[in-house]
Amino acid sequence: MIRREFNNLFGLGLLATSLPVAIAACNPSETASDAPADTAAEAPEVKIDETPRADGFAALGTVADLDANGYLGKKSFIAGPVIVIRDPANAESLIALNSMCTHQGCGVEWEDNAFACPCHGSKFSTDGSVTDGPATEPLDPYEVMIDGDLVLVKVS
Repeated sequence: MIRREFNNLFGLGLLATSLPVAIAACNPSETASDAPADTAAEAPEVKIDETPRADGFAALGTVADLDANGYLGKKSFIAGPVIVIRDPANAESLIALNSMCTHQGCGVEWEDNAFACPCHGSKFSTDGSVTDGPATEPLDPYEVMIDGDLVLVKVS
């Protein structure tokens, strides 16, 4: 096979493989009126101002989000990675801990009434102490409170 024949066949194959993409791009896209009715009724996401207040607290999220999800968490929070839950022993109080696993820095998650590291299986109690390794150090606590409809975490 000579180079010209190869290039012609290669170009033809390239055209043939891109044809489905071109056809899909020509199809009419879904318009707003075609969208399901329940998506139009969703409330817009509330923008939380994380600027620290004079008392050293900054907003992490809303109480409504905390109650709906069972926790609030943010890896890039101004004070550092944080996760907040309602205290299982007293629903009126909150618990806030550094959400970075002390083993290798993975983000811990709240599941089955414990903080769990999905990377290596470490588990932590609600006070941050290690209940199952390989982590050996506890999660650091944050001061946390509710002010109106906002969950605030102490940043300084």
